[in-house]
Amino acid sequence: MISSSSCRPALAVTMGDPASIGPEVVLKALTDPSLTEKCTITLVGSRRLFQQAYQQLRGLGLETIANPEAFPMIDLSVAETQIEQGVGSAASGKASFIYLKEAIAQTLTGRFQGIVTAPIAKSLWQAAGYNYPGQTEVLAQGAGVDRYGMLFVARSPYTQWQLITLLATTHIPLRHVPDALTPELLSEKLDLLIHCLQTDFGIHAPKIVISGLNPHSGEQGKLGTEERDILIPWLEQERLKYPNLSLIGLVPPDTLWIHPAKAWYGHVDKTNLEFNIPQQNTLLADGYLALYHDQGLIPVKLMAFEQAINTTIGLPFIRTSPDHGTAFDIAGKGIANAASMKAAIELAAELATFRQLSNF
Repeated sequence: MISSSSCRPALAVTMGDPASIGPEVVLKALTDPSLTEKCTITLVGSRRLFQQAYQQLRGLGLETIANPEAFPMIDLSVAETQIEQGVGSAASGKASFIYLKEAIAQTLTGRFQGIVTAPIAKSLWQAAGYNYPGQTEVLAQGAGVDRYGMLFVARSPYTQWQLITLLATTHIPLRHVPDALTPELLSEKLDLLIHCLQTDFGIHAPKIVISGLNPHSGEQGKLGTEERDILIPWLEQERLKYPNLSLIGLVPPDTLWIHPAKAWYGHVDKTNLEFNIPQQNTLLADGYLALYHDQGLIPVKLMAFEQAINTTIGLPFIRTSPDHGTAFDIAGKGIANAASMKAAIELAAELATFRQLSNF
């Protein structure tokens, strides 16, 4: 990415659940000076709780920890006396929700070009009276968009190959997935993925692999009829709509991730990878469309648990988040891994910079 002070984006970094590892991974990530060379960072959360986390981590002997006082902060005092580190509660859930809402409001004024969110606990939002499946849905509602997607991005530390995966459906029960996979929904998600690859990653003619739903992608209706009746006809229409793109599928879910895994760990020559699909040979894909939550996230987390970044696409601003949870059991112990949080800030800075430069 081109680094320029005039194009250095402003990012809001939320505290997440203040009782979780959120404050720790944020402060650990911010020890890397390269982050502030790429963007300006404003913390969103409780100054008191950030400082409390900093002092506790310093007391454990951690030298590589950023002082929150070194960064601008939107200080929000929410139920601070009711929050205990390592103990998630309705109070900590309420605080994390308020932090996110304020970050969204400030971003929509133009103050920030992106938001990086530390982890929250959905169950504690519910306990606090906020009935949302997760941060993605709050971001979409706040931005006033109804076409959005949950995209996961990870760069291999072994080969530098980048895995980009979009989920067609997200936080719904597995039994509801087949009914949710309508041609309209699938087209919306594919359009979002194509647009994201083109505008945010600069891949103008992306190759995209689409997963099947059933074992062996239905095996001509013997193991499920969704492919035969819905998915294959839909994909044929999409190929007509995008004649210049490579849309590969429907790849059986149990073999879809073999080539990405080999590319991730460096076991193959990425320039010669081919899918074993009759009459459809292709290079390794630029993006993958998984049809439901675990179909996409089990392989992503297996390969890239410490590198994966959750990105909400379809918003008028950048949003990234580490792809891990709150880990209340290790909060405040100084052992939380901040690699994913650091990667989330780096990616947000790169994507926001790319958007700014593209608009010049």
